Formats: sequence, structure tokens, C-alpha cells
Amino acid sequence: MDTELIVQGAYLAASALFVLALMWMSSPKTARRAVRCGEVGMLLAVVGTLIRHDVVSYDLVLIAMLIGTAVGAPMAYLMPMTAIPQRTAISHAFGALAVGLIGAAEYYKLAPTLPPGSFVLWALMLEMLLGFLTCTASVIAFAKLQEIMPTRPIMFAGQRVLNVLIFAAALISAGMLIFVPTSSQLFPLFIGLSLLFGVLLVIPIGGADMPTVIALLNSYAGLAASAMGFALDNKLLIIVGALDGTSGFILAVIMCKAMNRSFSNVLFGGFGQLAAGPAGKVEERPVRSMSAEEAAPVLELASSVVIIPGYGMAVAQAQHRVAELYEHLEEQGIDVKFAIHPVAGRMPGHMNVLLAEADVPYDKLVELEDINPEMPQTDVALVIGANDTINPAARDDPNSVIAGMPIIEADKAKTVMIVKRGMSAGFAGIDNPIYFNENTQMLFGDAKKMTEQLVKELQEL
Repeated sequence: MDTELIVQGAYLAASALFVLALMWMSSPKTARRAVRCGEVGMLLAVVGTLIRHDVVSYDLVLIAMLIGTAVGAPMAYLMPMTAIPQRTAISHAFGALAVGLIGAAEYYKLAPTLPPGSFVLWALMLEMLLGFLTCTASVIAFAKLQEIMPTRPIMFAGQRVLNVLIFAAALISAGMLIFVPTSSQLFPLFIGLSLLFGVLLVIPIGGADMPTVIALLNSYAGLAASAMGFALDNKLLIIVGALDGTSGFILAVIMCKAMNRSFSNVLFGGFGQLAAGPAGKVEERPVRSMSAEEAAPVLELASSVVIIPGYGMAVAQAQHRVAELYEHLEEQGIDVKFAIHPVAGRMPGHMNVLLAEADVPYDKLVELEDINPEMPQTDVALVIGANDTINPAARDDPNSVIAGMPIIEADKAKTVMIVKRGMSAGFAGIDNPIYFNENTQMLFGDAKKMTEQLVKELQEL
């Protein structure tokens, strides 16, 4: 059988599997099937590529695969769930760098033989521009999520003008390389400008916008891969890149809507730049607190409890203890629901994944717009590690840096219990007035240990 026919058949099957995987990811019931489908599709894509006639030596390919496995396997097995957003960001960086480097190799290989203004040159320049800027932008997003660098927006005078000038210079360099392919001395400048623009694109974006940024970078990486497909005449890359790009874009739109933000704000705004004051000043304000022993009877007497998870639950790996608490309350005839904010944690769906891992029924997870009307009738809102997503300043203070962002209105519950290590600000870097409300009780401590204590106290009751 003709090798090329086998390759194209593998590519077609892989494309179909990727489409099915994306479709099945839309429901928790079929999510596992979607992952397996995507894995099989990727295997077919890799095998199909390896048997292509233009692969002349497998030695370097094998070495590259071994290096990639040595890096990727520990990332998959050793990184905790709390680090998934960072891992996603750094994966985008690796993928985008691969796209950019392949584009650079193809440019040096093809440019001398291509006529000025050819479609392949256009595709190569677009691929490299998106690839290299996505690489450095993803590295900055990783550094912010990992808190290697400040999560607050980094702003300076004339920043937007500088961004426009650098982007314009990159486009001009690309245009010169397209219409004057022999001007290869501009090529390193074009790459350098693309890399620099990626850095400047993300540093003015605050930590609270990182979930949207990750989705947007995913879209850029997909578009870069699709452009590479046009340059290499590879239909699989065109299809998969288009799927990745459009799904990332749609997700970014959904995230912006959830946060009441626009793309221009996310890309060029300084979300969170009015940071909170020092922690010492915050802790001078009076708060009400109680122990697990005091909180347990309140939960026991409640008829309805809404649990609001956040990044603190993820950090403490408390999802299994929270599931135990949910099961105990349900056994006592208490109506328990989980309120899920679309940007809780550090990436879309973070809380959903954690709670699914702990076998919390998916129908108990209620979205923000559905749970808020029920909050005034809720006896206890139990907040576990959430901060910015319940901050009433977004609703009440038009001068707040998160003004207009939809929140879970936990403060409207009859009693609010907040499990938190201390009084530090959230990821957006601003104070939360809910801590000082008359109906709020702070349960200071590690989320996992505090939840364990609550379960123990409830069992003794």
C-alpha cells in the first residue's frame, strides 16, 4: 500500500478523533472518553508523521522523543493539581517555541527558492510571529502563576505606545522578509521583536485575569499551528490548529463575560494595579472568629448550606475532606450545594475538576447566576479558600479594581463561615470587606485540617 495513503488516512482518522474529543469534553459524563479519544488521535498523528517519506533519519527523532518524555512525564505525574494552570502555561510555551523554531528552519530552507510575496512566506511569518510571542507570553504567565514574579500588573509610562511601536516594527520586518526574501539580515530582528512583544503583552496583566490569558494564549498557539500547517501543506496541522485556536478563543470570550471584562481590558488593562495595603493594617480591623467546635453546631442546625470552594482548597488538597463534610451534612438531611465561580482557582474548571476527583456529584455544582438568587435564603455559606470571587467590593464599590466582576453573593447568606489561613489579600491583591461583616465568622487555619475538624465535631454531635 502507498505510504502517503497510509499517512493521509492516519491524519484523517486523527482529525476525526480530535473533533470527537472536543465534542465529548462538553459534558462531565463523556470527559474521560474525550481524553482517551484525544490520546488515540495524537498517537495516530505521531505515527503517521513518523512514516512520512521526508523523515530520513530516526536517530535524532528518537533522541528528541526521549528528551521530551523525560521532561513531560514528571510534569504529568509529579505536579499537583494546584499547579495545573502553571503547567498549562509552560506547555503553551514549549509548543509555541516548537512552532516558531520549525518556522525558522523552514524559512532558511525555503526562502531562497520562493518568489517574493508567496503565500508560504505569509504563512511562515504569521506562524513565527504568533509562535514566538506566545512562547514568551506563556513564560511570563507561568512566572506570575508560580509567583516567581509579582502577580500585580507591571506598568510604566508610555507602555502602550511602546507595545504598538514594537508590534509595528515586527510587522514591518515581516513584510520586508515576505516581499524581499533575500533580506535575511532582518530575520533575527523579527524574531527578537516577536519575543519581546510577548513579554510586554502579559506583564501589564494582573493575576486575577490569568485564567483568561491562559485561554487566549491557547488560542494563539492553535492559530500558530494552523498557520504552520498552511506553510508545510499539512492538513492535520491546519485542522487541529483551527480547533485549538477557535476553542481557546471561545473559552476566552466566556471567561471575559464571566468576569465582566473585554478583550481590550485583558490585553492592555492593569487589572489589580491598585493593590491592597500591607497585611498588618488589614489585621488591625476587628473580625469575628470561631473554632471548629463552635462552628459544627451551627452547621448541624442549618437546613441549607452552600459550600464555596476556591484556590485555598486546591492548595491544601482539601477536596476529599470537603466531600466527606458534604456527605455527612447530606446524611443529616441538610440541603448542600456547591457554588462554582467560573474563574475560581487559577484556570477555568479548576474547582469542577477537584470536586469531581473527590466524587462530589456533578449535579450538586451550581453556577454563579443560579446560586445567587438562593443566597438570601441560605442558612450557612461555607467559604473554603475563596477570596476574590466572593468580594462584595466588585458589586458595591465602583472604584474597586474588580468593579463589575460578577461574584458569588456569599455575604447575603444568614451566616457566612470563611475558612482561611489569615487575613491576607487574594490573588487580585485587594482587601475583602466581607471578612468584617456582622454575619461573618472566620475559621482560621489550613483548609484541609479545618474541614477534618469540622467533620470530626459533626460526627461527635
